Amino acid sequence: MKARTYALIAAWMVAIIYGVTFTIAKDVMPKHIDAFGFIFLRVGGSTLLFWLCTLFVKTGKIDRKDFPRIIAAAFFGVAFNMLTFFKGLSYTSPIMGAVLMVTTPMIVLVLSAIIMKERMENRKILGILLGLAGTVTLILYGKSMVNAPNAMLGNLLVFVNAVSYGFYLIIVKKLMDKYNAFAFVKWIYLFGFLMVIPFGWGEFQAVDWATVPVSACLKIGFVVVVSTFLTYLLNLLSMRELKPTTVAVFIYLQPFFATVFAIGLGKDNLGWVKIGSAALIFAGVYLVIKKKPEIIEESLPGTDPSQH
Repeated sequence: MKARTYALIAAWMVAIIYGVTFTIAKDVMPKHIDAFGFIFLRVGGSTLLFWLCTLFVKTGKIDRKDFPRIIAAAFFGVAFNMLTFFKGLSYTSPIMGAVLMVTTPMIVLVLSAIIMKERMENRKILGILLGLAGTVTLILYGKSMVNAPNAMLGNLLVFVNAVSYGFYLIIVKKLMDKYNAFAFVKWIYLFGFLMVIPFGWGEFQAVDWATVPVSACLKIGFVVVVSTFLTYLLNLLSMRELKPTTVAVFIYLQPFFATVFAIGLGKDNLGWVKIGSAALIFAGVYLVIKKKPEIIEESLPGTDPSQH
């Protein structure tokens, strides 16, 4: 029970951190640093931290045949995932970005059915359609007057990020079963960093750090150390003790925390389109994760999130 309690606390902390990150990242970009330059810092800093950790944690060697999978995971889980997410977040508002992220588990189920040939129940199909309707509505009509210069493009990019993350979860599943997490995550972030250098180096160089306030630097540090490195470690703790479906449920708390934090600071507003879209998405999510009584002990494949 004690280990499970710690795991639940870890999962709550991850949801809160991710919810807060939407607004914190918006405070930094594009005002002080453009999205791709921010990713260069985030991935580079996290790569350094993960490699430093391996000096103190025994990890074991990776089979050469698994490196193509690691490179694919680096593309979908780090490079393409973060490039689309942060560029999208620089165009849209924190609330819409957070609500769109809850589509990830539904996307994973669709990809699992296509790639892994897993059977889809009618209830899940209905849930996916409801979630998709909410997502499309949010992308097309959920515009915000607060800090969202191009809401439609931003929402679309955040949605593409969720699809990319869905591919990542399926690709990384075999690695999770075979290796200590530190053994492959350091390689995933290293390859991911090499992939983002061409996109982020120019924007990183363009930053005039003398004009960047200390508060913005602290927020950048928060995203690197807390929102990326620490949340990955907390997810490891929660996934060790909890079922994948239990961990996945905590993704759905992110919009709540993002909304509370953003509105509390006056960084966003809440309209009926966002409320209606969120209701459709959450209804869809409920239908997707709800289990029949006779299979209540089974866990859904591919819904286990490690954060982006």
